[in-house]
Amino acid sequence: MDKLNLAKEIQAQLETVYDPELRPANIVDLGLVYEIITKEDGTAKIVMTLTAPGCPVAGEIMNEVQEKVGSIAGIKEALVELTFDPPWTKDMMSEEAKLELGFL
Repeated sequence: MDKLNLAKEIQAQLETVYDPELRPANIVDLGLVYEIITKEDGTAKIVMTLTAPGCPVAGEIMNEVQEKVGSIAGIKEALVELTFDPPWTKDMMSEEAKLELGFL
């Protein structure tokens, strides 16, 4: 649901966020972003996961997502919802990310 038609811009910003343990692949190519939702009131909600529930940089990644999405013109509030359902697996990664990280 993208009421503001900003999902492409949001995704472009998310493609500049990296999990430090899995560079050079960004969080989109890693398959960590499950859903991008925008509402008419200027709210953007990113539903995402992490590679592991105990990820030591979880707070940093979520803060970076919130800051970058919140900086987009037309977004008044950026919310990040963390979920582990479904749990992340390497199968969720793009072919490019798998190649970059040596999984292919």
